[in-house]
Amino acid sequence: MSDLAARACVPCRGGVPPLTDDQIAPLLAQIGAEWRVVERPDPKRGTVEILTRPYRFSDFAQALQAAVLVGEMAEEQHHHPDLHVSWGRLEVEIWTHKIGGLTESDFIFAAKCDALLKQAA
Repeated sequence: MSDLAARACVPCRGGVPPLTDDQIAPLLAQIGAEWRVVERPDPKRGTVEILTRPYRFSDFAQALQAAVLVGEMAEEQHHHPDLHVSWGRLEVEIWTHKIGGLTESDFIFAAKCDALLKQAA
């Protein structure tokens, strides 16, 4: 488990700027190589940066179970990703809606997802 995965997410109260690319780079290096930072259109802010990662499974039931596990962890951490389930695939998208970008907690949550789904496999 990475150091990030051992930490707890801290709820964002707002009033802070999203991480810059220079701040994102060392955090991205600490999580799985499958995670990507991408820009996504947002109706409120124009464009936001998000963390995204696909997980692959052998069927729909396993992808759905993984989504349930991530959802339960999200409730515990008070940090809620966007989850997209399809046959054999779970796409996890993480960003802090309150500030319209990425925070350290987003990377903590990503590391926790990897640790949780590795353990469940």
